[in-house]
Amino acid sequence: MSPTDDRSPTPTTSAGVDRSHDHSTVQKLAFIGVHALSVAIAAWVVFGGGTAAIGSLFGRSWRVHDPTRAALVFGAAVLYFVRHAITLFYLIMRRITWSEGMGLGVFILAIEVGFCLLSTGATRSAAMALGWLDYLAIALVLVGSYLNSASEIGRKWWKRDPANKGHCYTEGLFRYSMHINYFGDTLMFSGWCLLTSVFWTLAVAAMMTAMFIFMHIPGLDSYLAERYGEEFRAYAARTKKFVPWVY
Repeated sequence: MSPTDDRSPTPTTSAGVDRSHDHSTVQKLAFIGVHALSVAIAAWVVFGGGTAAIGSLFGRSWRVHDPTRAALVFGAAVLYFVRHAITLFYLIMRRITWSEGMGLGVFILAIEVGFCLLSTGATRSAAMALGWLDYLAIALVLVGSYLNSASEIGRKWWKRDPANKGHCYTEGLFRYSMHINYFGDTLMFSGWCLLTSVFWTLAVAAMMTAMFIFMHIPGLDSYLAERYGEEFRAYAARTKKFVPWVY
């Protein structure tokens, strides 16, 4: 989910997202409420009796074998929640529909609780020592979070200047990639998946990346090309689409 640039009051939908301007206060409160519930359940799993309780539902004796790893994965969930709140209530200007908010809210809940449960090592007999791959994962979470949030905040501040109204933002981190915010989330989720030490979770990051490349980016590019015309086409011609200096 990402803010977009100046929008017309006329509803405009691309890649299944309504990009028309709207406060959507109730929908945003419900969305962040589901995310807060997700973080609370994840905390119960990692620090309370959640792991054992969930295990008992499947007739298993699960417990937290890897508290350090689980705490790190939970920390990533808290970071994501803070970023999400900033995005919803400070950065985003477009409409949030009930289907988008609740659909993504349930997805986030499943991911965060699932990642935290897997990271506890409940199905293992001992903790896995942190290694270089885990430190790389932490770096990816932090760098990816910075790329996404810092790029969006930079655009928000630039848009405050009335002289920039009606122009496409091509400065800051967006100089290096047209969709540096999406690339940041790809890095963040890749690191988050790696940190669980359950490598099949990387399928989540791969799915998100595919959705960015094949659905969200084409839809947003079409919207921006229609809105900004030649200014956007010139920007697209000189700037990588997703991965800086590569693609």
